[in-house]
Amino acid sequence: MTTDAFLSDCRARLAFDLLSNTWNPVVLWALRAGPRRPVELREQIGGISSKVLTETLRRLQSKGLVDRQAHPGAPPRVEYRLTTLGRTLLAPIDAVGAWAFEHGDEVMAAQEAECATKSLSE
Repeated sequence: MTTDAFLSDCRARLAFDLLSNTWNPVVLWALRAGPRRPVELREQIGGISSKVLTETLRRLQSKGLVDRQAHPGAPPRVEYRLTTLGRTLLAPIDAVGAWAFEHGDEVMAAQEAECATKSLSE
């Protein structure tokens, strides 16, 4: 595997792909405090549907970032937790969040200016 970020098999692209999905970092961040049941995650994460949450958890599990634990009983209970590998992404997610907190107003102002420019030219 190469380290050239412009090539399809670059490890950096793997990381960018993991963080570029809207829900991946949100679900990982929601699991940072410990195991959660899907219903708890849906309550904690605004705007995520059950279907999308399930797809996201399966995707993160297939990448080795989340572990699924089934508990027997009636009714059966399932919890998700971060793996050791999943915990390694918390610092980069935190850094991106800090950047967004610091520069989010600037990005939104640029978007609004672009929208205003487009509406004037139409």
